[in-house]
Amino acid sequence: MSNSYSSTYSSTYTVADVEKVIRSIKADLIMIASSTRAMTEDKARSYAHDIELLAKNEYLSKVDVTLISSQGSEIKALKYIFQSENASGGERPGGVMWPYTPSGRVRIILSYTEKYRNESEKSSKLVLENNWVSTTESTTHSTLSNSGGRGYSSNGYGVNRSDYS
Repeated sequence: MSNSYSSTYSSTYTVADVEKVIRSIKADLIMIASSTRAMTEDKARSYAHDIELLAKNEYLSKVDVTLISSQGSEIKALKYIFQSENASGGERPGGVMWPYTPSGRVRIILSYTEKYRNESEKSSKLVLENNWVSTTESTTHSTLSNSGGRGYSSNGYGVNRSDYS
């Protein structure tokens, strides 16, 4: 069985620009998996696949990634804010060699755009690798401090990453 979808962009960026930005996010997720051992690198790639598919359709506004200890406390976090125009940055991925926490877990929460909700029939047909469910978990990271960040962009499309520790 084969699924297909199409998307139209009214900005100056292309699908290749989205792919370039998502490659940096994917590299971050793999580094987090490698350093923490709280998720596998294959799972990190699977999350990146879904993020890329949703981003190509302009369905993501934010992605929140949090390392949680076995006791349930936040250790590190980062938040990607997606921008479809005037994005700046382009730094290489990195700065996410998080602490070794094999008994912990990595939580990823996606925040969707209005377009995602308005195109529910189309968005429900995307072939995602993960089962994303609604949550009421907080992404304020109130127990952590903002510790910097970086931006990834290509032709005006990009993400701003905020880091918390």
